[in-house]
This record gives sequence, C-alpha cells and structure tokens, in this order.
Amino acid sequence: MIRRLLRGAALVITLAVTGLAHAGDDSLYQSIGGRPGLVALVDDFMDRLLADARMRPFFKDANRQHVKEELVAQFCELAGGPCRRQGPDMKQAHEAMDITRADFNALVELLQQSMAARGIAFRIQNRLLALLAPMHRDIVNTPQ
Repeated sequence: MIRRLLRGAALVITLAVTGLAHAGDDSLYQSIGGRPGLVALVDDFMDRLLADARMRPFFKDANRQHVKEELVAQFCELAGGPCRRQGPDMKQAHEAMDITRADFNALVELLQQSMAARGIAFRIQNRLLALLAPMHRDIVNTPQ
C-alpha cells in the first residue's frame, strides 16, 4: 500500500516537473514569429473566417478587433509566449452558438490555410493544432 502511494507521489512529481519544464518552453511561440508573427497569422485567419460562407455567420456581427486580440492572446499563451488570455473559458464563450463538429473542422481548415500562407512549417502547424484540438470538447455544443 505504501509503495503504491510512493509510486503515485513520484508520478505526480514527475508530471509537475514535466509541466513546469514545458511551461517555460517558448520554442513554438518563437517558431511562429513571436507576437508579430501571431498578429499576422490572426489577421490572415480572420480574413479567411469572414470570407468563408461556413464561418461568416459566426463572426459577421462580432467585435472583430476583440476577437483578433483574444485569438492572439490564446495562441500566444498556448505556444509558450508571455501572453495570458483573460476572457471566459471556451465553454462559456461558445455556449450561445450552435457549433457542430463540421463547423469546428472548417475553422481548423482555415487556420491551417492561414498558417501555410504565412510560411509556417508543417511540423510547427501540427504543434499548435495539437494544443488547440482538445478545445473541441468545450466548443462543439450541437450534434451534427
């Protein structure tokens, strides 16, 4: 019994140390170009969202500047940059919208196009997408 507790404690300590090591890693943030790179990426992404018939309804009446600022802060924080997003959590921010998995996938498709257009390497794209992907649980709120 005590051995299991000690192994459990060791696992928790290992995970905490690993998390702290990752928290200080800004390599993804730097690979995207830091804040200027994120701003350029989000500008392109927002243009694509508004031009896309699938996404336009979600963003046409939104405060575009606010959405851009939130996206830059969110991407920056996830990528290991110095930003901290202050808004509501993803579930609260999207609860009034009827978002399907297809909608979420369309948004990801446009983000990938924006990253490719900005010359962001495929492996860097995948690193950012891997950090964003779990959010689908809180964003998708309507069955297909």
